[in-house]
Amino acid sequence: MVSTLTWVLVGVVAYTLVAMALKARGVVPDFIRFSGPITTIHTQSGKILLERLARPKRFWRAWTNLGFGVALVVMVGSFLLVVLGAYQAVVNPQPSQLTEPRNVLVIPGVNDFLPLSVAPEILAGFVITLVVHEGGHGLLCRVGDIDIESMGIATIALVPLGAFVEPDEEDVQTADRGAQARMYVAGVTNNFAVALLCLALLFGPVVGAISVVGGVPIGGTLPQSPADEAGIDSGAVITTVDGQPVANSSDLDRRLEDAGGTVDVGLRNGETRTVTRSVVVNSAVEGSPLGINQTIVAVNGTEVRTTTQFRAATENRSVATFTLDDGETVTTPVGGYAVVSDDGPLAAEGAPTDQPLYITSVDGQRTPNASAVFRSLSGSEPGEQVRITGYAGGERQVYEITLTERSDLDPGIGVQYVARGTSGFTSNDFGIQAYPANTFLALIGGNPAEETRFDSLSFPQLVGASIALPFATAALGFQYNFAGFTGIATNFFTVSGPLSVLGTEGVFLLANLLFWTGWINLVAGQFNLVPTYPLDGGHILRVCSESVVSRLPISNRRRIVTTTTLGISLAMIGSLVFIIAAPQLLG
Repeated sequence: MVSTLTWVLVGVVAYTLVAMALKARGVVPDFIRFSGPITTIHTQSGKILLERLARPKRFWRAWTNLGFGVALVVMVGSFLLVVLGAYQAVVNPQPSQLTEPRNVLVIPGVNDFLPLSVAPEILAGFVITLVVHEGGHGLLCRVGDIDIESMGIATIALVPLGAFVEPDEEDVQTADRGAQARMYVAGVTNNFAVALLCLALLFGPVVGAISVVGGVPIGGTLPQSPADEAGIDSGAVITTVDGQPVANSSDLDRRLEDAGGTVDVGLRNGETRTVTRSVVVNSAVEGSPLGINQTIVAVNGTEVRTTTQFRAATENRSVATFTLDDGETVTTPVGGYAVVSDDGPLAAEGAPTDQPLYITSVDGQRTPNASAVFRSLSGSEPGEQVRITGYAGGERQVYEITLTERSDLDPGIGVQYVARGTSGFTSNDFGIQAYPANTFLALIGGNPAEETRFDSLSFPQLVGASIALPFATAALGFQYNFAGFTGIATNFFTVSGPLSVLGTEGVFLLANLLFWTGWINLVAGQFNLVPTYPLDGGHILRVCSESVVSRLPISNRRRIVTTTTLGISLAMIGSLVFIIAAPQLLG
């Protein structure tokens, strides 16, 4: 099947060929210009409006002077962020969705993180971003008495790429450095101002009118799980279990803990689903004794239908025999599945590094899973002696070791990691994936129905978090991204208060528009301040370099400025290429 990105590339090539043919025939008007797939449409309209808007010159100078200070801070941060990103991409090239070429394109439906359902809001935010950005450049051109050759928009094929203001180059060269700097910084200053305004409105009155519905919102179900087999679909909300109300995920866990092998699940839409529970493996590391989607029906001959029963059956057994639903039996050590490091305490005592070590106890304390391994060592300190009992190659082993410094993956015993769950696999007897509606609401300044760890974030922290929300799976480790109140998310929220006069859909539309307009302005402002040409950051870098070098008692000042700006620009371009390409090529 041909991918969407392939069709986009084919369309761009076809557009370029047609554009070149039309240009060669001389049928294209002068105000439309082609440069490969990039098209620019030039106009003189709007100059009179800019002249009128630019009349309060003192205000605009003060405005951009303020923005210049902010821009310098963001430029330095952008430089360090890009260099650090390139370094990490080379030394630890981990391919991810964020570095895939199609996800660099800001095209809903092509970019994995930008769904088509919010394409109108994204397009509106993009247009607003372009208008305030290029309008800022145009205004400060006239404030600094710099003439404007033309204005217009640029596209890649038929996809809007950006707007532009084309100042008179001679006027730019003769203008003082202050006027140049204010002109270049005006666009990003406006972007940041619009972003803060939109996010303040979103985090304040708009999100204040939105709350999470009661129950457990379902983002999806695990394939072949009991919930999947019962027909509980993505977008459903569980409100009862066996007739007992369920307010949130904690309630659901408690109800299931007390329930039997078969439960009746009530949904918010009034339907009821009967779920026949079974212990299904939902994740497993390579080398684990069980694989994904295998179902455990008994442990040492004792029937198990829930994870509570499974834990009870394996709690005090270092070795157990699992019976699967197809009749197959698997005998395996029951403990934390660890991969031993080459240079740690366990390896020094003879633990194998080429096969897993199943840690079944620590100082005599039973450890049936990874959590128990970390819990048993939580109160220990580096330098303490502990006894690790486990199985390697089918043989029981005992190691007396001295603990080292702990990390997130190693509790100080000398392992690369301890795989989640029991013996390298995790299981589930229900199979739902709860949608983090309360967490998302907290991250955009709302009042969630239950406590989350993000409830006390300040406004600057919320602004920072909002940048990561569309990439929440890759950047924050969530199971779902937040694209706004769209798709299945509209099932999980409700509207109340004065804004309810707009209707639920009207409030969601307003929230989406504010979110994406703020997000795009924030990202566009930050990206434009990367110190490289042709971005605004490159021009600001040149002006700042000229200002500093002009005060130095040296000759060849122009060469020094050129070398500095060109060197930093090339470093930035190279770093951006490495960030995108290195994980794909080296990972």
